[in-house]
Amino acid sequence: MAVHAVTLIANLMVSTSFPVGKEIAHALEPGVLMLLRFGLAAIIIGIYVHFRHGLTWPGWSAIWRYAVIALTVVIFFWCMFEALRHTSALNTSALFTTVPVLSGIFAFFIAGERLGRYRVAALALGLLGALWIIFRGDPDRLVALDVNKGDLIFLAGCIAFGFYGVFIKRFHRGKPTAVTTFWVLLLSAILYLAIAGKDLATSPWAETELAVYGAVVYLAVVSTVISFFMFQFATPRIGPTRVMAYSYFIPAFVLLVDWAIGRGLPPLMTFPGIAIVLIASLVIQRGVIEIGPSR
Repeated sequence: MAVHAVTLIANLMVSTSFPVGKEIAHALEPGVLMLLRFGLAAIIIGIYVHFRHGLTWPGWSAIWRYAVIALTVVIFFWCMFEALRHTSALNTSALFTTVPVLSGIFAFFIAGERLGRYRVAALALGLLGALWIIFRGDPDRLVALDVNKGDLIFLAGCIAFGFYGVFIKRFHRGKPTAVTTFWVLLLSAILYLAIAGKDLATSPWAETELAVYGAVVYLAVVSTVISFFMFQFATPRIGPTRVMAYSYFIPAFVLLVDWAIGRGLPPLMTFPGIAIVLIASLVIQRGVIEIGPSR
């Protein structure tokens, strides 16, 4: 039970990225915010890797592999913070549940990976729940594709991030997870520097409130680094599929965080969508239990 609690807490930490990101989305350009976040996270993970594994140059062939993985991360988080300027934290968190769906589809076509009936059912439910939340349970809005600019931007980011898991598996060469994570974070920061370099000189550094910088530190330390180590702890103990299943709790967590910070609750018709997403998590858990524990 302790491992499951750790996984839930880690997803709660990840879920706070959406409301915290919403709060600071307009403070600085998305590329600048992500440069600060990933630069700090890379430094922290780099210190750990140096003392735990030894930090050595991996070679240019490995760097290009890490760069491809980093590109999916960069696109996703840039889209996330740009989208949060135009849409709600709840909508983006709901769209985030489509990432396992997209990842499973990409893995099927690229790697020939079979999904299994429980995972297909769970992914379908997760997608249904996400659509329900976005369209507030209104079929007319769904038929009319009544979505805002932010939802479309973040959907593009989710499509890019759907390749993340596929590339991680395809490019894995036996390196410890922390080592791979460090290079992906570092290269992500470098890519953000290329994207945001033109904005660094014109960014209102002095006028930006300290709370914004505190939020960036929180995202780097809590939502990125600490959650990474918690997932690293949980994955070998309950398996990656069950760990992934808990990500379906993120929209519910975002709803609670939004309520706790005074944003109120969404329309009543949103709640069935959240319930459907939670059921998707239980379906995956059920499938893993029946098939056998994943080790």
